[in-house]
Amino acid sequence: MPHPFLASHHLVGVWNPSYESDAMDAHIQVLLAHARAFRDGRCSDDDVYVWWGRIRSPRRQAPLPHLPGILALDAQLQGDAPAELHLYLTDYRSLYVAHVAEITAEDIAGNPDDREHLPAYYVRDRLACDCWFRLWDIRQVVREDTLAVIQELRRLRNTRYDDHPVSLYGGMVDLPLIVRGDESTRWFDEDVRERLADGRHWVEFDAESASGFEVQADLRDNRFGTALWSELDPSARNFIATAETLFRTHRRDAAFDLSVVVVGLAKAVEVQGNRVLRRLLDDAPPEARRMSRDGSTIDVINAGPLALGELAHALDAEPRLNDWVRLHARHGDWFASQFPPILAELADIRNRAAHGGRVTRDEVVRLRAALLGVGQQGDLIHLAETRRLGE
Repeated sequence: MPHPFLASHHLVGVWNPSYESDAMDAHIQVLLAHARAFRDGRCSDDDVYVWWGRIRSPRRQAPLPHLPGILALDAQLQGDAPAELHLYLTDYRSLYVAHVAEITAEDIAGNPDDREHLPAYYVRDRLACDCWFRLWDIRQVVREDTLAVIQELRRLRNTRYDDHPVSLYGGMVDLPLIVRGDESTRWFDEDVRERLADGRHWVEFDAESASGFEVQADLRDNRFGTALWSELDPSARNFIATAETLFRTHRRDAAFDLSVVVVGLAKAVEVQGNRVLRRLLDDAPPEARRMSRDGSTIDVINAGPLALGELAHALDAEPRLNDWVRLHARHGDWFASQFPPILAELADIRNRAAHGGRVTRDEVVRLRAALLGVGQQGDLIHLAETRRLGE
């Protein structure tokens, strides 16, 4: 399935705990309830959503100056293949990204038919809202780490401030901000969700997984460094930290099956490998973007995420693709020649782990050391350093 169209503009908002002590959790619980109802067959996938209101302060009398521009973004969501539009939400310590389905100025809280799709405090406290965002899904990006929030938001450009990077301190005026983002950042691609979250909504995946955000901060500060850690896809960071949390907790527990560590690290490499390859091929000629899959030729950019074995094949068995990344990437020689055998070995061990085969503890320890750089240059660190020349 081709990648969905990405909206040209996105939004950044802040939630205020003075209205509700845990406003984000209140929205997530509503969304989770509908996601679980869908899993149980009690509603359709179209019924899985939650409304987020842009609350209007009672002290502000003037209208929100850029409200027409916000409402105009709803046009990007129309048609048979609507754009992927993001609403980034923060309280300065944590950061979430939501998949926007609709933007409206209608009074959602006053409509009884919508009550089950919004937290009760909107109605209870009679809160007035400038506009409402209907959200299909919500992903957690950062938790309890202001430095990481700053790094993530700097990737976005504030359109009302000459496209300067979003500043957490000084630029959060007249919210939500209208921003531009990286054109390759698709947080809610269905193919990716199917592969990495087993088809569940990301809000379900986050609720069920041990995200390991404390370990993320430790890995950033003491293993990768801030710059390289920020080059990793947030999903890759999550998988690495979850795997590392399990390893640190159970490495002395002989009864624990450490193969789950391999599965997590494999997903991290798969996510980041796809991220790097797609960025390297973004401006490549068509012949350099092609690979063979199941007897047919596909375009790597439009084919959806590649599995580990497919990534290895694309780099190892497609000469034009291999030549392009070798010549146009920092660490291109490593990515084109040394990374494919790493992928192939990891695919073999991961497949054994995922299908009940035997993976020894020594294999897990060796693989973790090679990927994270314990006593050596880590493969994931090499991968984080790999990017287009000039970036």
